Amino acid sequence: MAECGRVDSHTMDKSITLPPDEIFRNLENAKRFAIDIGGSLTKLAYYSTVKHKVAKVRSFDHSTKEAASDKLYEISVQEEVTARLHFIKFENAYIETCLDFIKDHLVNTETKVIKATGGGAHKFKVLIERKLGLKVDKEDEMSCLIKGCNFVLKNIPHEAFVYAKHADSEFRFQTTDPDIFPYLLVNIGSGVSIAKVESEDKFERIGGSSIGGGTFWGLGALLTKTKRFDELLQLASKGQHSSVDMLVKDIYGGSYGYLGLTGDLIASSFGKSATADKEFSKEDMAKSLLHMISNDIGQLACLYARLHNLSRVYFGGFFIRGHPLTMHTITYSINFFTKGEVQALFLRHEGYLGAIGAFLKGAEEDNPNQYSWGENYAGSSGLMSVSPDMYPMQRARSGTFDMLEMDRLDRQLVNLPLLQEPSSYIPDTVDLTEDAPAREYWLFCFEDALDGVVKRAVASQPDMPEAAVRAEKFRQKYRHKLQTLRYQPFAYGSLTVRSLLDTREHCLNEFNFPDPYSKIKERENDVALKYYQKVVKSLEELSWEDRQFALVRGVLAGNVFDWGAKAVSDVLESDPEFGFEQAKRQLEDNSGVDIILGVMPLVRELLSRGTEVVLASNSGPALNDVTNGELQILTERIAAMDPVIQSGLRDDRLTLVQNGSSSPCLDLSRLDKALAMVVRERKTDLVIIEGMGRAIHTNYFATLSCESLKLAVIKNSWLADRLGGKLFSVVFKYEVPAGKPSQEAAVLTP
Repeated sequence: MAECGRVDSHTMDKSITLPPDEIFRNLENAKRFAIDIGGSLTKLAYYSTVKHKVAKVRSFDHSTKEAASDKLYEISVQEEVTARLHFIKFENAYIETCLDFIKDHLVNTETKVIKATGGGAHKFKVLIERKLGLKVDKEDEMSCLIKGCNFVLKNIPHEAFVYAKHADSEFRFQTTDPDIFPYLLVNIGSGVSIAKVESEDKFERIGGSSIGGGTFWGLGALLTKTKRFDELLQLASKGQHSSVDMLVKDIYGGSYGYLGLTGDLIASSFGKSATADKEFSKEDMAKSLLHMISNDIGQLACLYARLHNLSRVYFGGFFIRGHPLTMHTITYSINFFTKGEVQALFLRHEGYLGAIGAFLKGAEEDNPNQYSWGENYAGSSGLMSVSPDMYPMQRARSGTFDMLEMDRLDRQLVNLPLLQEPSSYIPDTVDLTEDAPAREYWLFCFEDALDGVVKRAVASQPDMPEAAVRAEKFRQKYRHKLQTLRYQPFAYGSLTVRSLLDTREHCLNEFNFPDPYSKIKERENDVALKYYQKVVKSLEELSWEDRQFALVRGVLAGNVFDWGAKAVSDVLESDPEFGFEQAKRQLEDNSGVDIILGVMPLVRELLSRGTEVVLASNSGPALNDVTNGELQILTERIAAMDPVIQSGLRDDRLTLVQNGSSSPCLDLSRLDKALAMVVRERKTDLVIIEGMGRAIHTNYFATLSCESLKLAVIKNSWLADRLGGKLFSVVFKYEVPAGKPSQEAAVLTP
């Protein structure tokens, strides 16, 4: 977000206080453009390729001299190129300045055409072609809006929300159904267009109205002499519509019980202005006008939703623009006319829909819809409240640049086929947006841990002298994100421990720290491998029942080793000799160690029984969790010393799969498609979810259509108190759905 001052000069540094590359990022690698120009806002979209660092592991051939150091594997930081979508929103007043900046920094010469949509595309066509030297190719506005809407609903969790003005959390984010169709899109611009969307390529404009945002603006200007739309809304926010509107109680002296009409219901908009011999304030007239327009649009939307049997109604367009007042009046109208049967749904990125759709139309040769995309929190402004008295960090509506960045993911993400109710699945256990005490604690916790993260980031790159400078930039950026989330916790959807962790990972990647815990994991894995055979031998000497208890305690003991948990990292820093047996003793009875000495012996036991095992691990690094690349090497080494693991791999009874995640937590609605296919093909009937991030912060309440086991050690004293336990207490949650026969195939997610 960058604040702008109004200037006539075309020099960028005078109109934008943040460095320009914080807004128009990576322009030198931009390949194609699209633009959506409305009555007052311009939305620019472009595609770029981004170079970033990734941590790679490579196994040593231990039969050669290459392995003289006896290292388990080699860690190298390599450069990869990925695709990124950039979306920037700014006032039309700055369009010429921005076009000049783009022209001066655009290196790629292959781009010949810019896709354009919106009412202003014709007005600014000559300017765009002259400034950028690109041919403007105009696209249909409604089809762009719908294409953009489909894209954000499919790719951005918590995109849709219900607005509740008087609730503890004004934004209540919705779980997106895997099947987003059908839905009703009500676009409120100058007028109103209503479209029924049935599939990716099938939609129909089924109605509309000439009474829309232009009506509010035009009549408002005549009534109040106020020419700016946002100023008109500011007036309305301070007004009392009952001074102008005739209410039911003004006619009947109270409610009209026979018809079920309350006394405060509007009987006639502006009804008092015809008879009252007085002047009405601008604020009161603006408020009355807003209610009149909103009620008309709300009733129209409800009628079309009922006529076409649609329960999902999304609102967008210039009239909405994220204003709390307009969202509240629309919500009230929908609730009244449907008696709560239909909810008014709004979108975090509704302002970008046209630009996204226009871009997608120009990028069809690359088929962006075949990939999954994820919001890059490090480069996105997030949803901000614009209520004038909502938060001290609220932004001014005029002169603001908003940014949204979407990164193309390496693999397509889908639902876990074993989710019992995918449409109602909520990954996160606690919504910090609504739980103020929990929010304050976790924000403090993440800020308090920042010094340790910076220290480990620098230590992970000892041969790079500039690492300390980059780490300091990371600190500043992430701290700013935390401060923003303190005042606007809804910025990236529901605020959760998972989203705080993900935001931190995005910021680390932004400054080329792909795996700050790589050295720690390598050391832990190397030590743990030396103890593996000893642990297996001690387990084999136990009776069957004692062995089952020991296996579970081993998994839980391994789970104690978590450098991301402050209580644990404090112990590990102060006592380097703290080991596996000490960890088992820490467990309340009333990475490396985790996977090798905890999970792998359990895998071995399951294989010995004839069970097929699918071992799913992270695709990318997160804290000290094992990645799929590391797990492949570790399993090879274990198989070389353990015939049970070796035969499991050889006979395809042990399968290692990426889960598509780069987070310590786990969203079962966004898993690698390959994992979902294996789960389905193997007819998996037991899912074991291990770890505090995956089984406590997320999925604690997840219901599956098969047996499940969630186990973790509580490594946070505050959370332990919340759950009624003590630090290092154990969660062991076994759930069995009714009527499911066992088929002896298990999925483990360490």
